[in-house]
Amino acid sequence: MFTTRRLIATAAAVALLSGCVNQPNPYANQGQGQAQGSGGVSNTAKYGGLGALAGAVAGAAIDHNNRGKGALIGAAVVGAGAAGYGYYADKQEAALRAQMANTGVQVQRQGDQIKLIMPGNITFATDSSAISSSFYSPLNNLANSFKQFNENTIEIVGFTDSTGSRQHNMDLSRQRAQAVATYLTSQGVDGSRLSVRGAGPDQPIASNADANGRAQNRRVEVNLRPIPGQQYPQQ
Repeated sequence: MFTTRRLIATAAAVALLSGCVNQPNPYANQGQGQAQGSGGVSNTAKYGGLGALAGAVAGAAIDHNNRGKGALIGAAVVGAGAAGYGYYADKQEAALRAQMANTGVQVQRQGDQIKLIMPGNITFATDSSAISSSFYSPLNNLANSFKQFNENTIEIVGFTDSTGSRQHNMDLSRQRAQAVATYLTSQGVDGSRLSVRGAGPDQPIASNADANGRAQNRRVEVNLRPIPGQQYPQQ
């Protein structure tokens, strides 16, 4: 038991090292503070370390005969994969921030997910799923980015304000998400990477009591996530 605990502790150390001993983040000093965690730790390091620790626990659970060995193997394999995607996402996030600058599209990083928020004042008119003329330029930039960074999944979620019936808003929000997906595929984005859903008036980000708030709620969000089982190189 003592040896097993000591080896799992070693695996935890491997987890931390796998998050720290990585190729330096080339975007760390380019004003992309959002791409780093607190204390200047890059997402590559942070997610690699957490992934390795999770791998250590999983490895210990799987290898019942030698939990310590299983923990070390789990830490090495899962940590490397998580760190690899963190490095990949760091690069994609930095590119998206540059491409979406001054377009009204927000780029957010939430763990291993990159979220793009496209507000109603540039996407769709009230009660419409027809793409507004102001939306084509950001969508073209997105299409180019998604073709360059083609190793993650793309979930497109449509939202509405609270005006009208819930069923109408659920249908309209899905139509908006589908309109974005259709346009992206027309620009060469692999449709197998895309999924769409409508969230209607759920999860508002502003008050529906005024026109400005309703415009913010009539939005489209795009969520970028790692492909399950995909191995991402660390550099």
